[in-house]
Amino acid sequence: MSALMFSVRFMFLILCMFFSRSLSKLERLEHPVTKSDGSLNILVVGDWGRQGGFNQSLVAHQMGIVGEQLDIDYVISVGDNFYDDGLKGDTDPAFEASFSHIYTHPSLQKQWYSVLGNHDYQGNVAAQLSHVLTQKDWRWFCRRSFVLLSGMVELFFVDTNPFVEQYFTDPEDHTYDWSNVLPRDRYISNLLHDLDLAMKKSRATWKFVVGHHGIKTAGEHGVTQELVDQLLPILEENKVDVYMNGHDHCLQHIGSDGGIQFLTSGGGSKAWRGVILPWDPKELKLYYDGQGFMSLHITHSQAKFIYYDISGNVLHQFTLSK
Repeated sequence: MSALMFSVRFMFLILCMFFSRSLSKLERLEHPVTKSDGSLNILVVGDWGRQGGFNQSLVAHQMGIVGEQLDIDYVISVGDNFYDDGLKGDTDPAFEASFSHIYTHPSLQKQWYSVLGNHDYQGNVAAQLSHVLTQKDWRWFCRRSFVLLSGMVELFFVDTNPFVEQYFTDPEDHTYDWSNVLPRDRYISNLLHDLDLAMKKSRATWKFVVGHHGIKTAGEHGVTQELVDQLLPILEENKVDVYMNGHDHCLQHIGSDGGIQFLTSGGGSKAWRGVILPWDPKELKLYYDGQGFMSLHITHSQAKFIYYDISGNVLHQFTLSK
């Protein structure tokens, strides 16, 4: 083979690798439906990983009780899995101290599907994505973005952290791990493209999106404008039913009839910030400035959402119908 031909073939392979990476589609998973009626029961919690502190253990205990009552299929974590600065590596003892040793109730020995929060990005991101953690605790599954199909439900897990301009321009005293994210503009563009494509291909009865940052929130952090500008139009165009997030350490439901319901479940540990921003009372169905979590009961015709406080009291519930 001539040197010129070798050079051309080498460049072709490099370009193929570049375009396959830049145009890569979201990883797709399927969680089998096991109940005879095809229904799903899920718990949603966020902002939890504090080695049991700030009532994390009490929230976990109540999740176990509700999880047993509902016979849950799996758990969704909406990010900030390990405080204050993520994990140092895949051997960091904080993984067991904040996860394996806390969520010990038999009903919680189910798959956990997680996205990353801003505090997770302040540590070693690759550690949370590592298969080493899954070997330590089979329940753990975390990716930047992915799609999960469960019967009549398709869940789109979205890495919202790179959208936030402030983390790049004014990180204050924080250091973020942007490995495999830069260049940022291309990362976001590819993610939005892949997400839109996956949603357009979806034939699921229900479409739920999971991210860390709020699109509509009366919490302390406020609305993430970058998501309003870039992500929300895609959710609206594809008729998404629900957007679930954490970030604000509270429980919250904002929505209007016929529109996307915006649900915050960020009460996994430290809460009680004492802040609530002005919001249209016709849209703000719940704002609870404390610890707790949320459950989902989904059938082909209905999706029921229930918010619980740290004692298992029902704070708020509502149902969507198809």
